[in-house]
Amino acid sequence: MTAITKSQLETALDTVHSVFPGTPQYSWPLLNARMGCEVWVKHENHTPVGAFKLRGGLVFMADRAKSGATRGVITATRGNHGQSIATASRRYGMSCTIVVPEGNSAEKNAAMQAQGGRLIVHGHDFQAAAEHAAALADGEGLDMLPSFHELLACGVGTYAMEFFRAQPDLETVYVPIGLGSGICGVISARDALGLKTEVVGVVADTAPAYALSFDAGEPVSTNTADTMADGVACRVPVPAAVDIILQGAARILRVTDPEIRAAMRWYYRDTHNVAEGAGAVPLAGLWRERAEKRGRKVGVILTGGNIDRKIYADVLMESDDVDA
Repeated sequence: MTAITKSQLETALDTVHSVFPGTPQYSWPLLNARMGCEVWVKHENHTPVGAFKLRGGLVFMADRAKSGATRGVITATRGNHGQSIATASRRYGMSCTIVVPEGNSAEKNAAMQAQGGRLIVHGHDFQAAAEHAAALADGEGLDMLPSFHELLACGVGTYAMEFFRAQPDLETVYVPIGLGSGICGVISARDALGLKTEVVGVVADTAPAYALSFDAGEPVSTNTADTMADGVACRVPVPAAVDIILQGAARILRVTDPEIRAAMRWYYRDTHNVAEGAGAVPLAGLWRERAEKRGRKVGVILTGGNIDRKIYADVLMESDDVDA
């Protein structure tokens, strides 16, 4: 994948802002006190689908419409990517089929269907769902839409353009890694704007494919990706994403599920924002490095707030040693 240019990001911004006016970034005093530094939160939980993925879907489907593509698309997801593609497909008058694994979020499934997606449940995890989607694309004459693509990364990179322009002096930004579109978009926007901000990826320690890949300098797959943060439950990394991360990220941190759940509570207590598991991963990463970041100015990406009510209620009621 070639580097995403400033011009491409500007064009993508125009596409995104024709649908919604971007998202805010706030620094919350209670969260600052908890972390011991000046924390700026980019609120991608405030998009029309409650997650950052909408940006990529809008840019990808706008490109299809411009090129005259009319065939329906099919994709695999754990939820937010599917919401993005369903919403964008309907906007541009195209059909959309979405494959999710068994046990996927019931509320995300309902949202994807409400947004116009045809939902199919198959497989024990995301990778199995993706392989089934590819097989269905061939059998049903649909265009397979990957969960990582240059246009998707360019689209989601628009949140980083907004963030860096609002707060250009951030020392470090913490970004969750699922398949990599988010962190690749952040790296691209940082480089396009000529900033020196350190970009740190964060993964769940039970879904460490990208951390292993970063350490090895090449893609490394895992047999499982068992974490409550379904948005980062990846076991087969994308080589193009690994290349960009190796070139542009400072490091990749691993955080535990208890730390992720604690970060979800901190968001609620300190900002009264709902964060799904993947959305709380960056804050858990900052917690790991809070001693080093004391007194600094840092950013975290709250990528989404789409979590089933029962799971969220259980998280809020927990109390453990991590929850300082």
